[in-house]
Amino acid sequence: MANIKSAIKRVKTNDKNRAHNASLKSAMRTAVKNFETKVANNDTEGAKEAFTVATKKVDKAATKGLIHKNAASRQKSRLAKALNGINA
Repeated sequence: MANIKSAIKRVKTNDKNRAHNASLKSAMRTAVKNFETKVANNDTEGAKEAFTVATKKVDKAATKGLIHKNAASRQKSRLAKALNGINA
């Protein structure tokens, strides 16, 4: 454990940031899974709403640096492809 006051503060802020990042990433994953279940059930209207929520969460995670921007783009493309698949 850190002895210096500034190091103790860094540990506390790092723990707080880690918890916040974990919650954002978890919310993103939940939104994506929610969309995938609606696609699996062929719920077109629900899937459209879930798609917008999921893409917002993925974009937010990319801007915050939780995932790489190319990974976010790839994930959004995959979600859009699935949405277009049930619409066709």
